[in-house]
Amino acid sequence: MIQPPLTSPFRIGDVEIANRVLLAPLAGIGNWFVRLQARRHGAGLAVSEMVSSFGLHYRNERTMTELLCIHPSEHPVSIQLFGHDPDVMASGAAIAAEGGADLIDINMGCPVRKIRKVGAGAELLRRPDLAVALARAATEGSGLPVTVKLRSGLEPGDRSGVDLAVRLVEEARVAGIALHPRSAAIQHKGDPDYGLVRELVTRLAGSGIPVIVSGGLATAELARRAYAESGADAVMIARGALGNPWIFEQLTGRRALPPSDDQILGELLWTMDRAEQHFGPQRAARYARKFYPWYLERLRVTGREADAFQRTDDLDEARALLNRAVRTPALAA
Repeated sequence: MIQPPLTSPFRIGDVEIANRVLLAPLAGIGNWFVRLQARRHGAGLAVSEMVSSFGLHYRNERTMTELLCIHPSEHPVSIQLFGHDPDVMASGAAIAAEGGADLIDINMGCPVRKIRKVGAGAELLRRPDLAVALARAATEGSGLPVTVKLRSGLEPGDRSGVDLAVRLVEEARVAGIALHPRSAAIQHKGDPDYGLVRELVTRLAGSGIPVIVSGGLATAELARRAYAESGADAVMIARGALGNPWIFEQLTGRRALPPSDDQILGELLWTMDRAEQHFGPQRAARYARKFYPWYLERLRVTGREADAFQRTDDLDEARALLNRAVRTPALAA
C-alpha cells in the first residue's frame, strides 16, 4: 500500500484533519498559544498538554481557566486527559467537550513517576481492562471521537502497548491510536522501534482507525523517515517543535529554507506577548524562561548573554535584552 503524502487530509472519527502533521501533547508547554502557533505554521491538529480528569471533574479553577482555555482559531483541537477512574474520566471528558474540544485524547504513555504512581499514564499498561474502561467512559461522557496515546511497553522488549492498542480499537472503539515505540522505562532515550508501529498498522488494517507515529521526530527529515518506516497514517511532532514551529511548514511543503533571524525573533516576541496575555506579566516572565533557550540558540545568543534571560523576572527587561542581543555583529552578519 502506497502511503498518502503528509499534506493530504484524513479523518479521526467524524473530524477532518487538514494534513497528517500533528503537534503532540507537551506537558507543561502545550497551552492554547503554543497550539495556535503550531496551527499557524501548518499543523493539521494540535493536542493539549495533559489535563487532569479529576481537575476538570471538580472544576479546579486553574484547570478550567488555564488548561482548558481554547482559542477560536485553533480548531480542530484535541484535549488530552489523564486519570485512573472511569466515572471521573467520563465527567472530565464531558466538561472538555463543553469547553470546546473537538476530540479527546487519553494519556496512557506518560513515563513520569508522579503520574504513574496514581495509576495513570504508562501505568495503565499494567491494567488493560481499566484502560479499556477509561476509553469507553471518555467516549460516552464526551460524545466526541476519542484517541489514545501510549508507549510500546513498560520495559525494553515489552510489547504490551501494541496489544492494548488493538484492544482499545476492538473493545472501546477508539477513533485513533498514537504510538510512541519506546518503553516507558527508557523515556526519550534510545532509538524508537518504528517496526512496532508498522506491526500495529498491519494488525489494525481494515479497521479504518488511523495510527499516528510519535517519538524521535526531532527534525523534518527524521519525521519523514519515521512516516515511511512505520507505515503510519500521520506523524506527531513533540520535541522537534520546541522553538521550531517551522518544522510544520517543512513537513507540509510550505518551507524549504531555514527561518531568518527576523522570523525567529518575531516568533519569540509573539510567544512572549501571548504568555503575558495568558498568565499576566509576572507569571509570564517566569514561564518564558523555558522558551528562551530554544530561540536564542537559533539566534546564536550564548554564554552570559543567554544566561541573563534566565535571571530576569520582567518581560520588558527580557525584550530589552533581546533588542541588544540581536544588534550584535554576530546577528547582524
